[in-house]
Amino acid sequence: MGSTGSTGRPVRMTRASAVRGTVATLGLLATMTLMGCPGKGAVHPSGSDDARSPQGGSASAPASTASTGGAAAAEPAPVPAAAPATVPAVRQYDRRDGPGWRPARGARVVADPDGPAADEARLLAGDLGLPFDRGPARAGDVELVPRVGQAGGPEAYELTTEGRKVTITSAGDAGLFYGTRTVVQAVRTGGGLPEGVIKDAPDRPQRGLNLDIARKHFPADWIEARLREMADLKLNQLGLHFSDDQGFRIESSSHPEIVSQQHLTKAEVRRIVQLAGSLHITVVPEIDSPGHLGAVIAAHPGLQLRDATGAVARGAVDISNPESARIVDDLLREYAPLFPGRWFHLGADEYRALMARDPQTSYPGLADAARRKYGPRAKVQDLATGWLNDRAAVVRSLGRTPKAWNDGFFPDGVVVPDKSIEVEYWTGKENGARNPQDYLNEGRTLVNLNDEFLYYVLGEPNDFRYPTGERIYGGWGPAVLRGTAAASAAGPDRVLGGRLAVWCDRAGAQTPEQVAAGIHVPLAAVAQRVWDPRPPTRPWPDFRSLAGRVRR
Repeated sequence: MGSTGSTGRPVRMTRASAVRGTVATLGLLATMTLMGCPGKGAVHPSGSDDARSPQGGSASAPASTASTGGAAAAEPAPVPAAAPATVPAVRQYDRRDGPGWRPARGARVVADPDGPAADEARLLAGDLGLPFDRGPARAGDVELVPRVGQAGGPEAYELTTEGRKVTITSAGDAGLFYGTRTVVQAVRTGGGLPEGVIKDAPDRPQRGLNLDIARKHFPADWIEARLREMADLKLNQLGLHFSDDQGFRIESSSHPEIVSQQHLTKAEVRRIVQLAGSLHITVVPEIDSPGHLGAVIAAHPGLQLRDATGAVARGAVDISNPESARIVDDLLREYAPLFPGRWFHLGADEYRALMARDPQTSYPGLADAARRKYGPRAKVQDLATGWLNDRAAVVRSLGRTPKAWNDGFFPDGVVVPDKSIEVEYWTGKENGARNPQDYLNEGRTLVNLNDEFLYYVLGEPNDFRYPTGERIYGGWGPAVLRGTAAASAAGPDRVLGGRLAVWCDRAGAQTPEQVAAGIHVPLAAVAQRVWDPRPPTRPWPDFRSLAGRVRR
């Protein structure tokens, strides 16, 4: 992703932040008490339940003074001079001599309450159970300072710990936010930050989780919990696949007849999107077509594609029928305002007509339509490519960048897939599947969802196995797009990142709670590999343990 902030950020969710602050405070209470910081002295005034509300001008006691009797408080114990234990690991730590920083008595989070860092500062204050203050910063504080033009871009940050004070700087809000995540994790795993300078930035711009909510309904609060988990791992993209053969899971005003009984309301989706924006995560909606539309076909059986024998092509609409395009375009136009991020995913995978050994013979109606529309040399694949290009034109007209799965792109056709469509590469196993190098050689950009490593498929059908994270951590990287081999010329400008993908093929195989537990360590492994391209140095058992320790 270029940056979440490119589309504007929603207003912060105060209730969510209050919950985050309460949970984090309980988790840190014992540690901070040992450091001379009783819990009651660290939380916000009792008159506010909003962990992000400004506390400008608060009269917090200095770190060197106890709040009772004015007696000098013991200095916090020094933090060992080593890179903090975080997921993902910081990319550069320059050690300096000094005591480091711990959230001791009198510590505050400081930022200009009217400036661009205020939201991030209030969130950090809630997470650490510290007051937010306008400053000026002093020993014991964490200060957030926007720095226009700082190197590395809007997601990079510098974190300096010196004189028992922490300063986070970045050119962008996202970078400041990621700096605060490093602070939170360092406190969870080591009690504080070592003296020195951290310079950190992601290697890939798109980093995240793909979630199939079509085959299995996940409640809004479960999705929100995943967003918070992702944010702590510095992930920035949540894909929502909400339409498939088994269900259509978001409320619709244009076509209410297709919506499943269990679904998210638009109010719930707005809440999810709002929380995601506050955490620098873009939600990418996916309406998969022209395959995987069984829920739409159930309400509109006249759209059903059939082969030459009259047999049903499961989940596939007849793309020669203009009504098929009309309904899908209605939905694209309806949902674009609900998801204000940069992208809209169009699917395009596993269209049954193109999985046949001879599509022209098996689906003569589509073949005739292709020739009528695109000339005598056109085939069924050209009609499907035209469908994809037409849907891409719709989402571009709505200000979105289109995405599609790699098996919706075909070579040597009369019609060429639009170059503006980002390729989401998931498989090299489908009939006629192309090597990812082909797409790179065409000048396309790719996102990595390699099913060999990154697919968490409920029920483990078709030889899939739940990933533990170990293979991702040790053998996968953004350039490993197909199988286990890395593609060439697959730098950050060509392979934009990767996502772990949850697919609910056998929806009852796991509960939502089991899914959350099962993906936690694999998601942490993905976060490590898309943040830093170098082979990890921490042994796998240590990383697995660390992934549990940084968990909120």
